Amino acid sequence: MKFDRPKGCSVILLSFLLFASGQTRAQVLVQIGKNFAGSTYGVNTPYIPADGNGAIGPRHFMEFINGTVAVYNKTNGLSVQRKTNLKFWSDAGLIISPDSALSDPRVLYDPSVQRWFATQINVNGSASDPSLEANDFLLAISTTSDPTSPWRAVAFQSDPDNGYFADFPTIGIDANAVYLSGDFYHGEEFPIGPGLVSLPKADLLATIPTIANRTWFGVMDYAVRGDVLQPAICFDGSSTGNVLAMIDIGSDSTPFSNIVSFAVQNAGTPSATLTAASHLDIPPYIVPFNFELGLPNFNPTQPDDTSYLSANDARISANVYAVNGVLYAVHSTEFAGHIAIRWYRISATTRTLLEVGTITDANLDLFYPSIAANNDGTVVIGCNGSSSTTYVSSFAFVGQTINGVTTFGAPTLLQSGVIEYHGDDEFLAELLEEPLSSRWGDYSATSVDPTNPTHFWTIQMIPSDEANADVWSTHITEIITTQPVTPPILSITLSNNNTFVSWPISNGIFNLESKTNLGSTNGWTLIAQNLSTNNGRVSFQSALTNQTTFFRLHKP
Repeated sequence: MKFDRPKGCSVILLSFLLFASGQTRAQVLVQIGKNFAGSTYGVNTPYIPADGNGAIGPRHFMEFINGTVAVYNKTNGLSVQRKTNLKFWSDAGLIISPDSALSDPRVLYDPSVQRWFATQINVNGSASDPSLEANDFLLAISTTSDPTSPWRAVAFQSDPDNGYFADFPTIGIDANAVYLSGDFYHGEEFPIGPGLVSLPKADLLATIPTIANRTWFGVMDYAVRGDVLQPAICFDGSSTGNVLAMIDIGSDSTPFSNIVSFAVQNAGTPSATLTAASHLDIPPYIVPFNFELGLPNFNPTQPDDTSYLSANDARISANVYAVNGVLYAVHSTEFAGHIAIRWYRISATTRTLLEVGTITDANLDLFYPSIAANNDGTVVIGCNGSSSTTYVSSFAFVGQTINGVTTFGAPTLLQSGVIEYHGDDEFLAELLEEPLSSRWGDYSATSVDPTNPTHFWTIQMIPSDEANADVWSTHITEIITTQPVTPPILSITLSNNNTFVSWPISNGIFNLESKTNLGSTNGWTLIAQNLSTNNGRVSFQSALTNQTTFFRLHKP
């Protein structure tokens, strides 16, 4: 259970592109842009954990965590609006019972329609075991691209068939629909299975949103559909309805070796259906332990050598990103005695595994990862990391996919924690009837800036009060990436007393220049006339002469 509780003719030389840096191919360059504190436990919210979540929009970063909703100006990081979760839903038109608690917030910005979408579940806060009672999915849609403008919300029972309790809600969105999923329980110790609902997107964008045409697929079998479903978000129209899940998020040291992929068909209609589930073979992953004393302990280590900080199981806890028909996902695993990050690239159309990798560090435990990717193949993973010499801090790994191979660079420290975290250890152990633990998480979020897709934003938690080990804060960071440049290769052919020089246009904008004597001090001459573009290549044609000519491409 993850719900939250308060607390030339004869010779022609082809000269390749010359780079000022001297590099011809490099890992993505990373810079930190805006880097500012978000909300703080005990100041802005009384809840543990934060469920660190947020998204970047055209002009704002919107933070939506347990207990508070905040909007920040993305140019300076200043807060421009803040309200409680309850006030947010009330302002959006929902009447929430005073006995209800609100949990597990998620928010997305969809640049294709210039609207924000937010979701949460309600929990009966007065019940001894809220998971014995039915609850609702709450879904809100902004009326403009400005998250401080009015929102409109809808609510509906998460499981209309049996009244099971939906925990750990997730959200996906594409051109056709919005997808909500939950992990369903009937009692805290009795998980039933994952559930999924699709809602036609056009209905939600109406002046008065309607949920009348939604499709509820029921509570399904973990062994068939996987454990904790993550519907994909896709803003470029390259895929629709995709869902990923791990075959088992586990509580033991058994290796698991399947990831589940399926899709919703006809999601923009009231007659949506599911494809069969594909179980993709992957290298085995091991679930990190969180609470089980007496078993190998792979919880994150802190400088005081405690290792009962609650990291995560193997669920895909953050958004699955779909870009150019490829699904990107991350989750936690264990590798060589440390918590590590497992990442995937999966074809959204054929549901086949394209790539899989594990990011590990000899010193750091890495946990609560989230992933985002852009159309240029740049991939960013935001996460927490800690060790016996490092307080829980915010990190990013930036990678690049070139010719189908994705390579990640070294970790980039975004913001350091300032103390070991021990958030109400004894209180939570007694309340949850579990061994001593410090609740952390339950997820983070990373998103692509819709106005500049080379900029990524991530929200993570860090312990932030040097005098109080119970205090966490969220931290929001802009990660600026610069693409590695792959130099184009000039091609030359001779035909009918003509010289043809060409190069691929896909590598970027370059100038063709020529010179007849490399030893002269005269500069290169720009060739700006008689250039043509066809089938993705730029070409230049000139008549053969008795003079040797050298050509080069130069980045302006």
